[in-house]
Amino acid sequence: MQADRDPMGRAIADYHRDGKAARLRVFSPMFDEDEIPVAKLFRTLDEMPDIEREALLTAAGAILDVGAGAGCHALALQAMEKQVTAIDISLLAVATMRERGVKDVREQDFFTLDGPQFDTILMLMNGIGIVGTLSRMDAFFMQVDRLLAPGGQLLCDSSDICYVFEDEDGIIDLTGIDGYYGELTYRMQYRDVKGEPFPWLFIDAETLREQAAAHGYHCDILVRGPHYDYLARLTRKR
Repeated sequence: MQADRDPMGRAIADYHRDGKAARLRVFSPMFDEDEIPVAKLFRTLDEMPDIEREALLTAAGAILDVGAGAGCHALALQAMEKQVTAIDISLLAVATMRERGVKDVREQDFFTLDGPQFDTILMLMNGIGIVGTLSRMDAFFMQVDRLLAPGGQLLCDSSDICYVFEDEDGIIDLTGIDGYYGELTYRMQYRDVKGEPFPWLFIDAETLREQAAAHGYHCDILVRGPHYDYLARLTRKR
């Protein structure tokens, strides 16, 4: 991804260089303007939530860190003396990871990655959101089939955003929603760098189980977080 269309990559590069960054703004038709704290992308293992720490401890063998960002997970895995390959579509993020000491890092889209298989595919910080929509699950699992070694696992976290539709009485009403309620569209901006709109998927645990089963995978929920979030492990059915 080119720097003039890469707000997150620019924010990561600035924070790495200066120890601070401007606001990384996030826009979506469903929500008010929000922002991503850039420092969060540089957190250490001790600063990570339980879901992420459990995923890193569970990861084994040859590991693929998808959408690795500033490299916080890859660096933590290296500190555990685990073998990790980090990929990201952002050229600026990839350059930053190299400067931070990630040993094996590539500018690469997960959906076009080719080459050796991995024992663990890691998709954290709702990394499975790159699927975008439920209609792309077929393409997603086809790529997982290519990249996951026999006996391997895919570890991902996500959130059930049904709480967005909860009224003052605590009732969640999903009637009248066009499509799956976890399919969102985002756009990011950092200083004067504006990114293109992109689809992003928040998938609830039961829907992920159904999708996994339909594509020949088991889905086990390893950890449930305090805010409708969870860590899942996907493995092939025998």
